[in-house]
Amino acid sequence: MKKIKLMLVLALFAMVTAVSAQVSLGVKGGINMSNLYGDELDNENVKIGFNVGLLADIDFSFNSAIQTGLFFTTKGYKYDSGNLDYTENLMYIQLPVHYAYKIDVTPGTRVVFHAGPYAAYGVGGSRKLDAGELGSLEVDKIFGDGMSQYKPFDAGLGLGVGAEFGPILVDLGWDMGLVNISNTSNGNVKNQNAYLSVGYKF
Repeated sequence: MKKIKLMLVLALFAMVTAVSAQVSLGVKGGINMSNLYGDELDNENVKIGFNVGLLADIDFSFNSAIQTGLFFTTKGYKYDSGNLDYTENLMYIQLPVHYAYKIDVTPGTRVVFHAGPYAAYGVGGSRKLDAGELGSLEVDKIFGDGMSQYKPFDAGLGLGVGAEFGPILVDLGWDMGLVNISNTSNGNVKNQNAYLSVGYKF
């Protein structure tokens, strides 16, 4: 709860700062490499997914900015062992609020370091099991109150490094979930996700 309160305070600070700042809007999308970690899941494989959405870059002082936006992103994990192929695909709407420090390299080119909290809400997903000759199974409702479902709310911290080439952006980052999304009393499952994105600022 203390971590969530801290993230809300940081988000409020970002919105207050943005009142007199210069705002640039754009689009961004890319590839995710996600996993779930915790007491229940120790040796799961990375699942490839994607992220896409609208970004806002809020410059409020020399070489400093708040980076935020609203993104559709897929997380989860994939397990593959012999004839058994199991995938959990978790779909979220995610709102990051990162402080960014930009270093000028050449005219029009800057290296960007950024870090901060994110909040996300699960909007869909599925579980898929393929056991070869034994058959397959797919479940669509992955978020809910059931013991085999996940809580829809997620929040955590992210960091990354990127570059700006005029209006074109390249970004490499990592998000670490801090919220236990398991519905079981002794469960401890959290999201983690690495991503590579490209974007364009209007």
